[in-house]
Amino acid sequence: METIKTKLPKDVKIYFDKIRASKNVVNKERHLLIEYLDKVFKTEKLFYSDEQIEKYFSYEKYFPHKLFEWERFLFVLHYCIFREDGLPRWSDLFIYMGRGGGKNYFLAWEAWCAISPTNNIPKYHFDICATSEEQAKQSFDDLYDILENNTKYRKLFEINFEWTKERITCKKTNSTIRYRTNNAKSKDGLRPGAVAFDEYHAYVNYDNINVFTTALGKVPHPRTIITTTDGEVRDGPLDKLLERSLDILNGRIDDNGLLPFICKLDDEKEVNEPAKWEKANPSLEYLPSLFQEMKKEYANYQVDPLSSSSFIIKRMNMPQKIQEAQVTSWDNIEATGKIKHEDGSYEIREVPDLTGKSCVCGIDMSQFADFASVCLTFKENDTYYCVKHTWICSQSADLPRIKPPLKEWERHGYLTFIDDVEIDSDVIANWIYEQRKKYNILKVAFDSYKSEMLKNSLRRIGFDIDDKEHVLMVRPSNIMLVVSVISSAFNTRRIVWGDDPLMRWATWNAKLSPRVNNNYVYEKIEPKSRKTDPFMAFVHSMCLTLDTQLEGGTSSYIGSIRF
Repeated sequence: METIKTKLPKDVKIYFDKIRASKNVVNKERHLLIEYLDKVFKTEKLFYSDEQIEKYFSYEKYFPHKLFEWERFLFVLHYCIFREDGLPRWSDLFIYMGRGGGKNYFLAWEAWCAISPTNNIPKYHFDICATSEEQAKQSFDDLYDILENNTKYRKLFEINFEWTKERITCKKTNSTIRYRTNNAKSKDGLRPGAVAFDEYHAYVNYDNINVFTTALGKVPHPRTIITTTDGEVRDGPLDKLLERSLDILNGRIDDNGLLPFICKLDDEKEVNEPAKWEKANPSLEYLPSLFQEMKKEYANYQVDPLSSSSFIIKRMNMPQKIQEAQVTSWDNIEATGKIKHEDGSYEIREVPDLTGKSCVCGIDMSQFADFASVCLTFKENDTYYCVKHTWICSQSADLPRIKPPLKEWERHGYLTFIDDVEIDSDVIANWIYEQRKKYNILKVAFDSYKSEMLKNSLRRIGFDIDDKEHVLMVRPSNIMLVVSVISSAFNTRRIVWGDDPLMRWATWNAKLSPRVNNNYVYEKIEPKSRKTDPFMAFVHSMCLTLDTQLEGGTSSYIGSIRF
């Protein structure tokens, strides 16, 4: 390939030099970004106008604070660098940064520039989206306050803008800044030039994201910007975007126009080194009051990490240690289907063909008008493998509260919707019976409180609840005994479920609840919208592994089956 060596724009070079001179306070993902961008500028023919860049930055005088180096750097790349065909080189910008770094201020800046005559695209509307109106309005309100309260430029603003508390319009370009939420009254006919997603971590699926992004392209130079801290939603759009970003930064895939700016600690232990907090927040060196506030929060975090968990989640972007009450870390849960390596690559883990192998069966349901799950657990080479399924009553009163894409998961075979007032217990029994044709199911376990709901159906397929050798009615004391076994299996990556988002979601929804004498059981984090049935079916099956020979076992149990 011919080496082209496009000259770096001034603000890009300034930030390159700053990163390379500040190794101790810059996380590895930003170092990777600089290396990647340096390669792009050396191998691609890119274009920009110094005059246009200066015109954009002339707007700084209207804002209460000057832009930081990272803000100027990202803005130039996002709005001022073009390919040979005239399209933006990086049309999509992803900013993942600790709370307090100025993400909303930067969104306000981009929105102002997007509708300005310097961008010079008529009707280049800028939509700011979030899952709540309060969040969506933050950057918009920053701009409204500038227009409403900057007395020095008030007359100039009145000549060039029209503004209300719902929209801001540049008269010269007829471009408008608007804020939108998941509950926007109408999303038909959207024609944005750019779409911003604020606090992306709050999105649990792509439903509303797709509404806005699929409206792009009707106006020239479509762009998106995503700004976020981390949060408590796992396996959602944010995690997938982070995974894609790491693949880009490590050269495994083409960027396809995505510019990922990731700021986080490199290691959770760095939370104890305030000098390294800038890894998660590059604005911290300019904001002494924020630094003092974070030191106060850190003191609270040291005393009570559970109650102050937002410090490490949102200030430091370290989600895998969200709280001590979690069943295990997200990395461990994710490792049931793929193991992440240091360079961000993944090793896929699938459940092997276990035909003819011995296993134990766990069942869990909250009630038949809600969720029900079954999990078959095998043990091979000291690793636990699971074959499982879940049923959901389509008339469950809790369904409107549940955000993950259940219908999509059904299409992939992880669950089945039952279109009835409840899930018939025979549906569960029939599934187990079909699995017995393939696997050697030795024992069955289920919640003791549900014995009356299941006993007749299980007896019909050969599992009598009076047969204590082959049927276990699980009590809290049984779960207390197996918690440490499950924790160890997670920590040592000895659980394999394959790529199962339903199972990951259900596990993340559970928490460890203390009992007497340092014992624990599992409970739901939130009872209505965060279901745990698939995970608890696994827990119930694990209760049987304590006294059942699975690995290398050849014994079988076949009770009388009646139809």
